[in-house]
Amino acid sequence: MFFQAGKLQKFTFLFFVGGFIYCIMEIIFRGYSHISMLIAGGICFVLIGGLNDLFKRDISLLSQMLVSVVIITSVELITGLIVNVWMHLDVWDYSYQRYNFMGQICLLFCNMWFILSFPAIILDDYIKYWFMGGKKPHYRFL
Repeated sequence: MFFQAGKLQKFTFLFFVGGFIYCIMEIIFRGYSHISMLIAGGICFVLIGGLNDLFKRDISLLSQMLVSVVIITSVELITGLIVNVWMHLDVWDYSYQRYNFMGQICLLFCNMWFILSFPAIILDDYIKYWFMGGKKPHYRFL
């Protein structure tokens, strides 16, 4: 096992992996990012990775992806309400998108989170397997 740290260090490592990937994706697609996205991405990655721990029986990959959409959308809404509405930092504004809620979340991005949750789930599982002594991942789609 490469990563011989305690739970806090493991969560911190996964938090920053998820946060940096989230920021890199934003920079690729939007041209810039914000520190709040590092925090939101890190929280999302840790929570998505925790689904296997929460559901002791094997949960299907499709179910994990659907729950991940709820997690990511919820974190994005909470982050948006804090950063954009309460703090007035205007990091993003989806009010021009169809089916948006308060300009903070929208249906288009929910669909994107569903697709992107697949590599996030796989990456988390394999990081835990290769570096943290976790179980070898196996997947059931339905």
